[in-house]
Amino acid sequence: MPDQLNIVAISGSLRTKSFNTSLLRAMQSMAGESMAMDIATLKGIPVYDGDDEEATGVPQIVTELAEKIRAADGVIIATPEYNFSIPGGLKNATDWISRVKNQPFGNKPVGVVGAAAGPLGTGRSQYQLRQNLVGLSALTMSKPEVFVGSAHTKFADDGSLTDEETGKFLKIWLEAFEAWVRRGF
Repeated sequence: MPDQLNIVAISGSLRTKSFNTSLLRAMQSMAGESMAMDIATLKGIPVYDGDDEEATGVPQIVTELAEKIRAADGVIIATPEYNFSIPGGLKNATDWISRVKNQPFGNKPVGVVGAAAGPLGTGRSQYQLRQNLVGLSALTMSKPEVFVGSAHTKFADDGSLTDEETGKFLKIWLEAFEAWVRRGF
């Protein structure tokens, strides 16, 4: 069993001041010595097109992300919620990754979290993402769940987490996620 887990954290938002990227940064700072967390972006991944894949193969940016996932002990995905659903960029990325040989999500421990300005957080998009991850053979942690609602009141303009209760719950979630990942070793 490794002393320090290698975790890749994927923000499903492309925005520079994304609440979900801020959420991952807060979790990264709380992870402590037991987890090294690398935050990955989806910026630059082209829209999936089977004709393009046939002509030129899987884009390098996708294979690089797939290799990060494959090399990681676990994956955290922070998803926004757009129109009651998964954002198009995140779904597109999972569609591309599904095309990579030796599925990197296969039997990989995954945790799903999310933050949104609405009062319900990202519950609907998280449930849809979990369904999508079943198709990728990911082992998605079911509980506890993190639905950070009213995110605009919990993060400062610089992206730092300002809500103490959210911070306490994130620490509980991270402990559960670490146990979820380590159960496979």
